[in-house]
Amino acid sequence: MGPTQKPNVCRQLSRRALGFFSRDAGVVQRTNLGILRALVCQESTKFKNVWTTHSKSPIAYERGRIYFDNYRCCVSSIASEPRKLYEMPKCSKSEKIEDALLWECPVGEILPNPSDYKSSLIALTAHNWLFRISATTGKVLEKIYLASYCKFRYLSWDTPQEVIAVKSAQNKGTVLARQAGIQQPVLLYLAVFHVLPFSLIGILEINKKIFGNVTDATLSHGILIVMYSSGLVRLYSFQAITEQFMQQKLDLGCACRWGGTAGTVGEAPFGIPCNIKITDTPPLLFEVSSLENAFQIGGHPWHYIITPNKKKQKGVFHICALKDNSLAKNGIQEMECCSLESDWIYFHPDASGRIIHVGPNQVKVLKLNEVENDSAQHQISEDFVILANREKNKNENLPTVTASGRVVKKNVNLLDDDPEQETFKIVDYEDELDLLSVVAVTQIDAEGKAHLDFHCNEYGTLLKSIPLVESWDVTYSHEVYFDRDLVLHIEQKPSRVFSCYVYQMVCDPGEEETTNRSCEKE
Repeated sequence: MGPTQKPNVCRQLSRRALGFFSRDAGVVQRTNLGILRALVCQESTKFKNVWTTHSKSPIAYERGRIYFDNYRCCVSSIASEPRKLYEMPKCSKSEKIEDALLWECPVGEILPNPSDYKSSLIALTAHNWLFRISATTGKVLEKIYLASYCKFRYLSWDTPQEVIAVKSAQNKGTVLARQAGIQQPVLLYLAVFHVLPFSLIGILEINKKIFGNVTDATLSHGILIVMYSSGLVRLYSFQAITEQFMQQKLDLGCACRWGGTAGTVGEAPFGIPCNIKITDTPPLLFEVSSLENAFQIGGHPWHYIITPNKKKQKGVFHICALKDNSLAKNGIQEMECCSLESDWIYFHPDASGRIIHVGPNQVKVLKLNEVENDSAQHQISEDFVILANREKNKNENLPTVTASGRVVKKNVNLLDDDPEQETFKIVDYEDELDLLSVVAVTQIDAEGKAHLDFHCNEYGTLLKSIPLVESWDVTYSHEVYFDRDLVLHIEQKPSRVFSCYVYQMVCDPGEEETTNRSCEKE
């Protein structure tokens, strides 16, 4: 496949005005995003730091919205300067929002209320309420009381934009109970809901009698994933568990009698009873052992990535076929690097089936292909590699002459993530513009300087580099988001001080483009 032709923005705008794409809304959207991508990557485009703020509570970002004070205050980052969308009334610590997910209207579904077609924030509070909040006004649209028999703490998507899982804190019992050797039968709970309109699937208990000493459990795409301290990971079908072990179907807002108590499902103080109690070992779908429970599934056809369950194997990744556990050809991936922070690997979020392997000085994009003359086996090969911009240290291994005239050779071996060398810290994917974003950091004198690079997702070509004006301390925690024409950097400093830096795209008409960079294979 040859290099893609650089789009002509004027030509695309003319075709759009004449209605060339009017028959297919998807084509119009892709054309608009292609125009935006061309504008983002052109030489004269700059990203300007338009807003900086600091907070004593965590700062979160989601789809053009910045959240402060445990999601109580919402700021839009889309305008030329961020502006406050809403601020909810102050509440006590026991009522604060602990976790949240942004729900956006699915295409092609008829929803009961006009407000349902607008984005909502699904929020879990510290006192076990589940709220649906308008993402633009902060008004509470729906609320569900979960239960009083456990403390729910985490929200996640089981099926993105369709099914949510609410996980409780792990029940470790009181100090006195542990000292007395009293075992806690239920380790944690998972409450599962369809969203918009809210409907209950059920609340599942993970108990020690059936599953043993579980360290964690979660739901993903209809699969119950159970993890153990030994590194063992087990997969079960949640649908099969529901069909076999659901004691009673419960509907939100309906009267219910449970264990001698009557009430309305989802309303306080009754809440939602635990109606899925596993009494026998469910059928096991899959089992694997991996260091630190690291386990991922992806690729075409399905493969999984693990690290062999031995400490000395840290940084070694095995890519195996899900159907028969066979190791792919070249399926052992090890980045030969000496660094304080280990490299990481994951399936590419663009659904291409590729794999991204990130080290301190290189980003490898790997592809999964059939072995020639053997369609049953697959192999791993490099698609492209992004290398850090490093100059060889001129003082490295230079001889030193002592006062007596003796020549001494010094061997200096720098770490691959030495702060004085350009080091990759964050790699992300902007799905709408089809760009890989890479944060690279270099320590200059006493402070670190970072820049965000945009690479062609198809060939890895560097298309644009954006310097971040704020200093970058490698000992702090950092998050960087690239969302269309916005770059946002969230930094956590010591003593729980959070900083947020917002950059927006600015086209400088007075500066002519001198260099044309196209997305093509080098």
